[in-house]
Amino acid sequence: MHTPASPQDLRNVLLFSAIYIVSAGAFSIARGNGEFVFYIVVMLVLVVSLVAVHRRVGLSSGLLRCLSLWGLLHMAGGLLPIPAAGHDAGVPGVLYNFWFVRDWLKYDQLVHAYGFGVTTWLCWQALSARTLNEEGRPLEATPGLVILCAAAGMGFGALNEVIEFIATLTLPETNVGGYENTGWDLVFNLLGSAAAALILYRRRRSQREAQPAG
Repeated sequence: MHTPASPQDLRNVLLFSAIYIVSAGAFSIARGNGEFVFYIVVMLVLVVSLVAVHRRVGLSSGLLRCLSLWGLLHMAGGLLPIPAAGHDAGVPGVLYNFWFVRDWLKYDQLVHAYGFGVTTWLCWQALSARTLNEEGRPLEATPGLVILCAAAGMGFGALNEVIEFIATLTLPETNVGGYENTGWDLVFNLLGSAAAALILYRRRRSQREAQPAG
């Protein structure tokens, strides 16, 4: 069982998140970036939803901080400029398009893996917070349950692609990318979710091995 974040921890995370969301919103409006204003509205909806989930199940401080960091990485990815040498021709020169390893690893892909790995962790905490096993004890991170949480994390990743698709239909210009980009987004969602599931399971095994025999 995880320890729920204290009210002070929640306030600190919300304050940090509010600072970068307001800053990103002001920057986007000043530059006439309608696409990013759309994403900021989505971010605000997500923040309200996560606060509601936290009040229901009590998410941990570590998870709340990781979620807030994901939001910051997303805001930075869409707004921070990069040199022309760091991205492909014909795409916006922002951090999301930066190649760490040309044609192999991009900033956007790492953010997808990280974000939906954290989402898998969120799904586990939401599932295990109030659910008991057949013996009335807290759930353990069994292979079946962590795979279920990874599948849920990937499902939220697919929902993210639907939101991006809506953006392409409603906004005159976006930085969403084409079919291949969507495919790689889904691949990295899978990698992040699978890594989180493995960490959850191995942590469960370590805890069991650390318990005294008998």
